[in-house]
Formats: sequence, structure tokens, C-alpha cells
Amino acid sequence: MPSAKLTIDPAFTIAPVNRKTFGTFVEHMGRCVYTGIYEPEHPTADENGFRKDVLELTRELGVSVVRYPGGNFVSGYRWEDGVGPRDARPRRLDLAWHSVETNEFGLDEFTRWCAAAGVEPMMAINLGTRGVQEALDLLEYTNHPGGTALSDLRTSHGAAPYGIKLWCLGNELDGPWQIGHKTPTEYGRLAAETARAMRMIEPDLQLVACGSSSSKMPLFGTWERDVLRETYEFVDYISCHAYYGNEDGDTASFLASAVNMDHFIDSVIATADHVGAELKSTKKIGISFDEWNVWYSDRSRCTDGPADQWEVAPRRIEDQYNVTDAVVVGNLLISLLRHSDRVGVACLAQLANVIAPIMTEPGGTAWRQPTFHPFAITSRLAAGQVLRIETDSPTVSTTRYGDVPAVDAVATYDEGRTSIFAVNRSSDGPVEVTVDVSRTGATTIEEAVIVHDADPLATNSAAAPDRVTAQPFESAHLADGKLTITLPAISWTAISVTGG
Repeated sequence: MPSAKLTIDPAFTIAPVNRKTFGTFVEHMGRCVYTGIYEPEHPTADENGFRKDVLELTRELGVSVVRYPGGNFVSGYRWEDGVGPRDARPRRLDLAWHSVETNEFGLDEFTRWCAAAGVEPMMAINLGTRGVQEALDLLEYTNHPGGTALSDLRTSHGAAPYGIKLWCLGNELDGPWQIGHKTPTEYGRLAAETARAMRMIEPDLQLVACGSSSSKMPLFGTWERDVLRETYEFVDYISCHAYYGNEDGDTASFLASAVNMDHFIDSVIATADHVGAELKSTKKIGISFDEWNVWYSDRSRCTDGPADQWEVAPRRIEDQYNVTDAVVVGNLLISLLRHSDRVGVACLAQLANVIAPIMTEPGGTAWRQPTFHPFAITSRLAAGQVLRIETDSPTVSTTRYGDVPAVDAVATYDEGRTSIFAVNRSSDGPVEVTVDVSRTGATTIEEAVIVHDADPLATNSAAAPDRVTAQPFESAHLADGKLTITLPAISWTAISVTGG
């Protein structure tokens, strides 16, 4: 059996675990909102129309921050449509997803939902069809205490200041599919003007400039450079978006998707630091990886509905995830944690129904997809400091990325508890892994769980919601500072050890 060795030392830290790494995303797309998180007629609905079964799963998922309301949707959105009395709100055409938006759920409802879920809101601003003034109006409505037209309007709607601190300055404006698509200089100047004006109201806001829609975009790198040349001193983050799929049945490359995420993050960091050097700035720009997931769509931003058909909350990209997808999601989380020194925010896209860890049926049940489990467990166990791991692993040959380590891992350390998150990316067979935890003083295995199945394509459904779950990993053994585990092919594992 192939073997791998990992060495962990609490002295070698990367950065503190950032709770905002465990964000998700709610967009007015498909059934993410309507019959997803919000369904007033549902048997579990609370007084606000929020599905309590979805709220409970959101808390179990360990979500910290939720980005809203888009996504492509935001580039044509009028925030005023989603506040005040519901019976006075207009119905609009949503050009992003070729549907009808009722605006029954809007800003007021979202902030109440965040409070119920115990998550921080991350608000996106429309810089597609709108600009500086509309952004200032939105900020005044959400955050100003009172005594002005828009803050008093919010008060009349029965709401105290929302106190939103994290803001996205538009979405994917490099994409030709985006309403208000712009060149990097056009967007950069608008984002800089918007950021500067918003900071005149609240200097301590956390602001995210749009990076490339993906690393495959023709202007990737150039876009980040030109945008940051305009915005560097006014923003805190630049965004990354990435979706991965098992293209052409190339499972080996798919399982190694985190190699691409690592390279993507490192490339954006290099570009940001280059611009910082050009500007002779001591400031470091962070990464907001505010869209990431496995997605089996062709990634077209165009609607899949008939041109003459406009529906309310049509079903869109409701991917059914399997065990292999869950292993990839767990590995992508490893990559994000490994970059905690620069990745300050990350949002799994999306939360409910639309390429989501939580699925629902209208009027019916809600259940966890296999991808739910590595996210929830990592969010629960990752604490303290992210540690650098020395890895000696056999390799796997891939078409897309060449030879990559079969075993990939990251660890966190918090007051005597070490949590290790590891994947076996090989589909050929198990790998025996020895982890040197002697420097942590660990003497006891506190918890060990694994996501794996004899059928790597196994899925969950409304009829079989627990076909794939995280199972106790009983073969883990700890003695004399050595943790020994055998990772099955295509598996994700989390182990927490204590002592010291």
C-alpha cells in the first residue's frame, strides 16, 4: 500500500482561522430564495415566512457570512423594490436569469433572515445599471441611525440600523453576459469613486472590488492589475470566482481541482502585490473568494428557459452532488484554509437548491447534499491558528495538472486541540498516512470522521436523505506522537486530537 507522511508543528503558523472563510451565497436565482430559504406557506415557516428547517440546516452548516443579492442578479437590481410594505412592491423582469422577480423577499427580509440564522450579511451593490448615488442611498438606508430621509424610511419600516460592514462593489463586470459589462478601467474608476464616497459615510467599511469572473477569462491578470491601479487605496479585497466540474469524465483532474484553486489564489496575490509595489504602498489587499463550488452546468450565464417564457423562481441548475463532489469540496476548503493569510472571505455558492449543500421541495422536506458534510465539519472543527504541514506523499497523474500529491491536508491548532483535514485524491486505492503530531503533545483522538463510499457516485435525495453522511473513522490510531490513518480512495477525513 502506498504511504504518506505529514508533519505538524504548532510553531509554524500561517494565520488565524478566519470565520468568514465559511460563508455562503444567496442570490435571487432559481429557487434559492423562493421555496428555498423563504416559503410562507410551508408547514415549518415562521412569522416572517422563513423555512425553519432550512434555518436549522444553515446553523448546522456553520455558516458565518452570506453574500446577497447576487451574483448576476444584482447588476440590474433596484434595492428599493425590496423594502417596505410587500403589497406595494413591484414585480420586475430579471434579465440575469430570465425570470420574474416578485420582490416579496428583499433587503428587509434578508437582514431579518440573517439575524434568525446567526450570520453576518455581505451586501452587493449594483454597479451594472447604477452608480455612486444609488450605493450611497443604500448605505444610508441600511446603516445610518436616523434623522435623514432614507434612514427614517427604514425606521418607518420597523427596523433599527442594519450595521452592514461588508460590501461587494458590483459583480463579475468583466463578463460580457453581465448587465453593465465594463472594461477594467471603466469599472475600476467607478468602483474607486463609489468606495471613496461610501467611506465618507463610514470609513471602516470592508469593501470588495470585482476581480475576474474566473481564471479562464481573456483579461485575467490584466483585469486585476488595472482595477487595483484605480482602487488599491480604497478597497480591502479583490474577488475570486471559480467553479469546478468533472469535465469529460476526467475524474483524476477533477479530484485535483484544489491545485487550480491554489494557483488561482497565488496568481491574484502576486498581481495585487505587484500593484502595491508600483504604488509604493505598504497595504496588502486580501482575497474575497466569494463564489466557489462544484458546478456541472456548462457555466453559461444565459438562461436555459424559452425566450418568451418568464416565470417566478423557475428551477435552475439544481445539481445533485455525489461523494466525489463532496471530496472535492472538502479539498477546496483545505486550499482556502491554507491561504488564510490572504483569503479573508469565502462564499460557497449557493446556499439552497441552486448548486447548493441544502436542497428543498416546495411544501416538503429539506435535506443535506453530500457536499454539506465536509463544509459543516470543517467549520465546526477549524479553530485557532492554521498550521503549515510538511507533506511527503505519493503522486497521482492527471491530464490537466500533471503529477499531483495523492494526499492533501491542512491543520489547525487551538489551545491543545489539533484538527487535521485530509483527502486522498487517488481513485486507485488507499494510502496509509502517518502524521507526526508529537510537537502538539496530542495523546487522545477526540473525533474522527470520514466522507467515503464504496460507490463514489452515491447521492442523497428527498427519499434517501442520509444515503451519504459523515461516518465515524474508527481505524485511526494514535500512539507515541504518531497518528496512523488509512485513507480510502476518493475520501475526505477530519480528525481532532487533544493533549499537551
